Amino acid sequence: MTLTLTDCLVPEAVNLGMDAENAGEVIRNIGGKLLYAGYVRETFTDAVLAREKTIPTGLPLSGKHNAAIPHTDVHHVIKPGIGLATLVRPVVFKNMVSPEEAVEVRLVFVLALDQPKSQIEMLQEVAQVLQRPGVVNALMEAKNLYQVREALKNNVAEKS
Repeated sequence: MTLTLTDCLVPEAVNLGMDAENAGEVIRNIGGKLLYAGYVRETFTDAVLAREKTIPTGLPLSGKHNAAIPHTDVHHVIKPGIGLATLVRPVVFKNMVSPEEAVEVRLVFVLALDQPKSQIEMLQEVAQVLQRPGVVNALMEAKNLYQVREALKNNVAEKS
C-alpha cells in the first residue's frame, strides 16, 4: 500500500504560524515533535540538520511562497510520519538545485519515512503539492489541522 501525504501527516508535528529565526530552528521544532510523538529516533533531528548542510532542500516555487522538504536516512525513523510548518516570516534554506543560492521559505515539510521507496514516492507527492499554487496558498492560510487536510485532499482531487 502506498502511503499518502495526508495519511502520514502527524497532528502533533503540525506547527501553523510558527515564528522561527532560521531553518535549524524549524527543523529542531518539528523533529522534536516527531520524536515526542514516537515516530523518530533521538538521532533524527541532528541527522536532518547534518544532511541539510550537504544536500539542501530549499525549493523556489512559482507562487508567492517557497518551500523546503528536509529529511534524512530511513534508519533514523521508527514509523512513517510527516511534520509540517507554516512560517509567519521566511527563513533561509539553501536551494536544492543550486546550493550556493538562498531560498526564503515559508512552508516546510519534514519527512520521516522508514523505507527508501516510500521516501522517493513521498518526495514526488510533496513536489506535486508544491506545483499547485492554490494548494500551497491554502496550506499557508490554514488555521488548523482540518484545513491542512482539506488543502491536501484538494490536491488529490486536482490530480485525479
